[in-house]
Amino acid sequence: MLRIVTLNLNGIRSATRKGWLDWLAIQDADIVCVQELKAQASDLPEETRFPGGTMTGYFHYAEKKGYSGVGLYARRSPDRVIEGIGNPEFDAEGRYLRADWPGLSVISLYVPSGSSSPERQEAKFRFMDIFYPCLSALMDESRATGREFIICADWNIAPTQQDLKNWKSNQKNSGFLPEERDWMTRVKAELGWVDAYRTLYPTEEGEAYTWWSNRGQAWAKNVGWRIDYQLATPGIAATVAEAQVFKDARFSDHAPLIIDYAWP
Repeated sequence: MLRIVTLNLNGIRSATRKGWLDWLAIQDADIVCVQELKAQASDLPEETRFPGGTMTGYFHYAEKKGYSGVGLYARRSPDRVIEGIGNPEFDAEGRYLRADWPGLSVISLYVPSGSSSPERQEAKFRFMDIFYPCLSALMDESRATGREFIICADWNIAPTQQDLKNWKSNQKNSGFLPEERDWMTRVKAELGWVDAYRTLYPTEEGEAYTWWSNRGQAWAKNVGWRIDYQLATPGIAATVAEAQVFKDARFSDHAPLIIDYAWP
């Protein structure tokens, strides 16, 4: 069994103070993908880089301090680690980290949020335009070589109406814009990527949410969004055995998504 966890930390130092590393130590995870580090290499002590002495962390930091960044923890050392997608604008923001093992690649990805300003929404659209061919190339690589891929991400897109509580009032808001939803539909329908969680729970709503606004009583009332998910190539997606969103403790405004694959 292969256990893969993904979590937007909203600051790795903040999440650590809230007990994230203690929780991680008892998850028996093989690979853990994290987004929004908000830290640099010099900010991470050894216990954060090598949690429990059983996992090794790999990171793609943003050039801007206190901003963005992604990471990946692995119990078994990868054969290769790739930082970035080859685009200077977004590679400077630390948004993509790929790790390769025999027959399997896992990617930690942080899609830009467009909620803070129209300029950031335009940046998000630019990223989507640039990243779509990357997703196509990864799928082509999978079909040509048999390599399986899992992309663990804060996609910052709720794909359908069942993926957020208040969909009617959010149709003009970043994260649920028609252009964003259409893009995600094409990623799945045209390119063939599979939403791993939805293979087990195709219609589930409230239990699937992974993010809640800090405003109002969103967490208490479960007014959430499902914007963190694992997209996988069809072969490994067909092996999903269990999937859950962990909500018994809070380390961030996001919740960890845990998926077990019966692979290889």
